[in-house]
Amino acid sequence: MTFLEFKDKMFDLACFNIYQVYAWQPNFDRNNLTRWVKKGYLIRLRQGYFAFPDYRSKPDYPLYFANRIYRPSYISLHTALSFYGMIPEAVVQLTSVTSLKTASFNNDFGEYSYKNVKESLMFGYELKPIADNRTIQFATPEKALLDLLYLYPFYDSEQELEELRLDEDYLHDDLNKDLLMEYCTKFKSKALNHRVKLLFKTYDL
Repeated sequence: MTFLEFKDKMFDLACFNIYQVYAWQPNFDRNNLTRWVKKGYLIRLRQGYFAFPDYRSKPDYPLYFANRIYRPSYISLHTALSFYGMIPEAVVQLTSVTSLKTASFNNDFGEYSYKNVKESLMFGYELKPIADNRTIQFATPEKALLDLLYLYPFYDSEQELEELRLDEDYLHDDLNKDLLMEYCTKFKSKALNHRVKLLFKTYDL
């Protein structure tokens, strides 16, 4: 099989895993993938997952791949807070929440970090449309903030919360505080309740 034949079949998937290749070609020689990665024809996203380098020039695909290479997961934490303009700094890592074990991957599309939560906490995300009729699973602002306070227990004082430098205009004008409290109840965590109260006090909400 030539690479062009392979690309013609797999390109529209954007990223794919080895099992999808075998479903199409049960006798496929896996060594082809190793050779094509070395030649720069493919990018290895993680063990068994690949993408075509053409997608580097397309916006939002690094986020799309975050959803695809470790499932179930959704974009949250610092990446989501930065996207919404709630924290001032640009974020290097692409941060997600998953019910699988904590993991991280590095590839040509970025640094991917996944934090583990219980399956019951896999809620509070929506589907954001991107190009080519694809969607990304992305935390709401309220869930991204709660995920952060829940998974990073050192945000446990007014000083630490101030150092987050959350955008006060966003907190006062755009954050849905009723939804935040509704989500907070679902966590069933006294520690999180305490941090949310501190957050409200620190930012005068």
